Amino acid sequence: MTTLDEPLRRTLGDRTAKKLATALDLHTTGDLLRHYPRRYATRGELTDLAGLAEGEQVTVMAEVSRVSNRRMRNRRGSLLEVVVTDGRGRLTLTFFNQQWRERDLVPGRRGLFAGKVSTYRGHRQLAHPEYQLFPADAGDGAAEDRARAFAEELIPVYAATADVASWKIAQCVGIVLDQLDDRTADADPLPPELRARHHLPGLRTAYEGIHRPGDSADIGRARRRLKWDEAFVLQVALAARRRQAQALPARPRPRRAGALLDAFDAALPFTLTEGQREVGETIAADLDSTHPMHRLLQGDVGAGKTLVALRAMLQVVDAGGQAVLLAPTEVLAQQHHRSITAMLGPLAEGGRLGGAEHATRVALLTGSQGAAARREALLDAASGAAGIVVGTHALLQEHVSFADLGLVVVDEQHRFGVEQRDALREKAADGRPHVLVMTATPIPRTVAMTVYGDLDVVALTQLPAGRAPVATHVVPAQDKPHFLARAWERVREEVGQGRQVYVVCPRIGGSVPDPADADEQPSGADAPEDTTAVPDESAGAGRPPLAVLDVATELAEGPLAGLRVAALHGRLAPDEKDAVMRRFAAGEIDVLVATTVVEVGVDVPNASVMVIMDADRFGVSQLHQLRGRVGRGSLPGLCLLVTDTPEAAPARERLAAVAATTDGFELSRVDLEQRREGDVLGEAQSGRRSSLRLLTLLRDEELIREAREEAAAFVEADPDLTAHPPLAAALGELLGEERAEFLEKT
Repeated sequence: MTTLDEPLRRTLGDRTAKKLATALDLHTTGDLLRHYPRRYATRGELTDLAGLAEGEQVTVMAEVSRVSNRRMRNRRGSLLEVVVTDGRGRLTLTFFNQQWRERDLVPGRRGLFAGKVSTYRGHRQLAHPEYQLFPADAGDGAAEDRARAFAEELIPVYAATADVASWKIAQCVGIVLDQLDDRTADADPLPPELRARHHLPGLRTAYEGIHRPGDSADIGRARRRLKWDEAFVLQVALAARRRQAQALPARPRPRRAGALLDAFDAALPFTLTEGQREVGETIAADLDSTHPMHRLLQGDVGAGKTLVALRAMLQVVDAGGQAVLLAPTEVLAQQHHRSITAMLGPLAEGGRLGGAEHATRVALLTGSQGAAARREALLDAASGAAGIVVGTHALLQEHVSFADLGLVVVDEQHRFGVEQRDALREKAADGRPHVLVMTATPIPRTVAMTVYGDLDVVALTQLPAGRAPVATHVVPAQDKPHFLARAWERVREEVGQGRQVYVVCPRIGGSVPDPADADEQPSGADAPEDTTAVPDESAGAGRPPLAVLDVATELAEGPLAGLRVAALHGRLAPDEKDAVMRRFAAGEIDVLVATTVVEVGVDVPNASVMVIMDADRFGVSQLHQLRGRVGRGSLPGLCLLVTDTPEAAPARERLAAVAATTDGFELSRVDLEQRREGDVLGEAQSGRRSSLRLLTLLRDEELIREAREEAAAFVEADPDLTAHPPLAAALGELLGEERAEFLEKT
């Protein structure tokens, strides 16, 4: 008998176990049984040999009439040819280097033969077919029954490799299932009462149902049960993490009446939206707690997340602490610094001439600053003179210190690694500052609760009053060139009315090697913008993606001649990038041709048009982010998605989805359905394979919600899982040392 933690070599032998370990990273019985079939096939209806068509997957009942074995001429080895007949037609079965089959396949023997029909030298054949021979004494009726059962049997198809075929995996699974200890129930991670409440079969039954199903109902029951395994164990891990976080002490940062935040609110030239007020009150209560806040603030582009975060930072400053805003790029850090300073006005001039009574300072720290500016920022942060510090990865360096770090705000969390976020959090005196994570990429709630499992999620869904709508259209440049010509005419019309335009390209170009614009990848202390261009099989007839430097020149000399055209990309020095953005914001540039450096945070209310070249090269969320750069003032926005892809291509469906709605939460569902969600425990960072094999965060939302509720109650009643050791073991296997550390740091 074998158990789930038994090494495969003890059951399957060293040679097979080594192949499974090398090819598929399967080491134990449990690993193999959790290597679930990707799909199921049937051998097909019984087919007359006379009616076989090439390319068909068939099952035939026939009798062996002739067998020959010969050496191959052009390569080493032998070829076994078996001719079978059903009395009306003939078919050749071919086997390479399998002479041993001659012992079974003898003339006069009847059986079932299944495979894909091909043609060789005018003769129909099945190469390496599956077969099942009838006993010599089987009558016609028994043979027909066996034939029907053989043809209709569900065959699991596994993810395989060149070294380990799907049929070999099925064979190994069968051996393991036959030897599986009947006490598998003792290792079931799902508590019996939970299984009873949700009508779930036992673990042994589930493994049998998914690997050796009798019918589709078996598969459905098994998949539901095994999805519960994944969802429940994961949610137990997250519930335990939330419980631990809530038990940690932290210094409360209560709101102070008549101080900086009240002065800021009084000076606002507009009224907060209802959503901003509600979310602000929630965050304010979190900051006043004796436990660290761990909150995710998500919202659509332009919903006012930065304003909400700034009000939280001011509350912490009023309470004697400091707040840090960590941004992924220098352009965005500089933009945040400018916008926060502008919003605060005299309130950002603490200790300086003209500063308000309750003022503080806003420091900027990036890797490319000059020595004097850097020294001043470091001093303001360390002394506490700067209540708010905005920066990039430069904030993470060892010599950066704070007088009393009370709040860490992370913008676009997905752009930072675990170690980077952790390094900043540890700069607080007690290592437990409040943490607010912002993302401008909306995520469906159930997905967010799972991906950001130990964060409390709040969302801003209401856009501020006065925000203009953005119309989006697909421009099929290849099919209808006059549409692209009209697009450039429209750009000239907008500029003629005093407005400005973005043109975004997926690549920089120029003479420097530019595989995916490596210059846009992290370098040194700071990470420039990330183009994250998405190659598409249908994009651009094999040509390279359009590049900023080429498009800027072509537009300036062609359809946009006479307009003020400038380029912005990651290869520019930081001060050059900042200068270009300042000129664009000041209205000194009509058309800004850029990479996705403008994707997040860039705010130029006078920009009314966004033209995205090779739009099929970008993902749904990225297109939505880019579109959010226009329509930020009272001017109506226009976004044009230019593509060379044909109408029926999958990429065009993606673009049509973006054009059909401006609801970022709806688009995030489209995005996730197309590209899946990856692993919720940070596999990209740990390098291990995904913990989710069957569970899909979108399709299984209700199951995940139920598992989350069950897990919360279970952990509350038994925090150490002492009453159910199999669950504790499954949790340890799921997390491992690396994943446990990952959860500890997120």
